[in-house]
Amino acid sequence: MEGDEAEERVVNAVVAIEGAEPWGSLGSGERADIGVVVTHGFTGNPRATRPIGLWFAAEEYAVEVPLLPGHGTSVRELGRTRYADWYAALERTVDHLAGGCSRIVLVGHSMGGTLSLDFASRNPGRVAAVAALNAQVSDPVQPLARLAPVLQYVVPYVPRDLAGLPADDIARPGTAEGAYPLVSTRAAQSLIGQLPRLRRQLERLTMPLLVAWSPDDHTVPAANARALRDLVGSEQVTEVVCERSYHVPQLDYDADKLRASLLAFVAEHVG
Repeated sequence: MEGDEAEERVVNAVVAIEGAEPWGSLGSGERADIGVVVTHGFTGNPRATRPIGLWFAAEEYAVEVPLLPGHGTSVRELGRTRYADWYAALERTVDHLAGGCSRIVLVGHSMGGTLSLDFASRNPGRVAAVAALNAQVSDPVQPLARLAPVLQYVVPYVPRDLAGLPADDIARPGTAEGAYPLVSTRAAQSLIGQLPRLRRQLERLTMPLLVAWSPDDHTVPAANARALRDLVGSEQVTEVVCERSYHVPQLDYDADKLRASLLAFVAEHVG
């Protein structure tokens, strides 16, 4: 599906999950010239990333927290979108912020981190810094993920637990990220198929990079963080280990630690 078609579909689709709406802040003062894009993960929505946007908005940065095509509505809408649609949505968001900001910072959680790394390594001159939170860069190890190239033509949707994506992979009790209970196999395969290309181009990512990862992440294994550190060309890599959290540290026990680390990283490397 073409990116413009996917954007039109998601604009016309009704956001069905509470808190899944996109969000933004204009910023003020000197930091309004720095734009921060905070991108959510696969099957997720801004419920998981708006808190990060609010952290930066409170420090007067300009912020955009986009809702990716096919997300926040229904898994059938997700099944009609592909990686190219999500990447195009991030690119449009960067273009929008760049109209009023001279420096752009990308912050991405899970697949949002994958997209951010992809954009930054393709466009190193457009991005001042990147923060990847439990981002997928290695090929998935889950059995169904390995079967995805064939499974996508047989079974259109599978329960997320069977796909190796635990629901609400968060240590803090009673916390929900509002992700879909099902996974579109074709949409998932469109992501998996891009990972080898991403790994080959990561050496072109030379701007400051923050890598946040959780040792007890049940969705994206911690080995992804090690692989990312080895693949990038950046000589300024900040590591944040979220020991008390699972896959979504910004909603988990390490939220305060992550907040302080992100704000300090951007203040040091961008201004």
